[in-house]
Amino acid sequence: MKLPFHLQEEWGGRRYNSFGHLLRGTFRARVHKVTLRADFTCPNRDGRVAVGGCIYCNNASHTPRGYHPTMSIHEQLEQGMEAARRRHKAERFIAYFQSYTNTYGPISKLERLYREALDCPGVVGLSVATRPDCVADEVLDLLEDISRHTYVWLELGLESMHEKTLRWVNRGHGLGEFIEAVERTKARGLRLCVHLILGFPTESREEILQTPLLLNRIGIDGVKLHNLHVIKHTALEEIYRSGAFSLMSREEYVSLLVEFLERLSPEITIHRLTGETYRELTVAPEWSINKIGLLNTIQEELERRETWQGRVYLESDGPQSAQTGSALQRGGLP
Repeated sequence: MKLPFHLQEEWGGRRYNSFGHLLRGTFRARVHKVTLRADFTCPNRDGRVAVGGCIYCNNASHTPRGYHPTMSIHEQLEQGMEAARRRHKAERFIAYFQSYTNTYGPISKLERLYREALDCPGVVGLSVATRPDCVADEVLDLLEDISRHTYVWLELGLESMHEKTLRWVNRGHGLGEFIEAVERTKARGLRLCVHLILGFPTESREEILQTPLLLNRIGIDGVKLHNLHVIKHTALEEIYRSGAFSLMSREEYVSLLVEFLERLSPEITIHRLTGETYRELTVAPEWSINKIGLLNTIQEELERRETWQGRVYLESDGPQSAQTGSALQRGGLP
């Protein structure tokens, strides 16, 4: 089965709706995200809802190379933009507040940091990563105001829609908080990207594949998909080394990811298809380090199966969407 012609045109030859292609179409330039660290913390670290943080998280894996605690946002951007110009020939930049929970602080601090980033020459947009339980109305009001003048994405870490998994990883929130945060965010017209991790040992393949149905139903704009990988100096490393669970193979992840994409609306932008971090921090799997090779394999598998993002959704989403809606009204999916 051939990829529909209109999707070939819209997606630039890929078989999924990539964020990079969206940015090129929006800005008519090479746009690169520059990762920033503002040294926030998280409510599941400081005791507000839990302690210890998520079991898979080591903030060093999200920290840009060359970072020093004395560096300002402007200095981090200058360093990151220069590196992106050299490596990716980038022309424009999005300031990406990634490390920890980047709305977890006084509103005055948030506004100062966001506006400092946007004042840097060459920055055309803002992306803010946070948790569903840390988007108070005043935070959304601020982002809504900023979005009137520049390009803004809010990124919410859900990681899993299943309560048993959220408890296992010590997230400190549930699916209900996520759905409520999505509703308030979308009511303000903000672009919303959701982070998900595929491959938790607490979930079956069928349970993982329920997630696209939820995302389709609630009107998500973008999704960032990560394979479960184990980072050094985390609680997950200890569990993994004990032999309590195994990780998916490269082939298993590619197969699952393709099925996930098939069920996902073609209107949802794919910000990422694989998780990666620095080689020196990676415990497993080894195959996750070769990001380019994995992305090529995903594209090849989509072509081999003659499928694309949204194929199953377009064929059968009518009854599935209705079923999902009924489940949400009952207070969540099974």
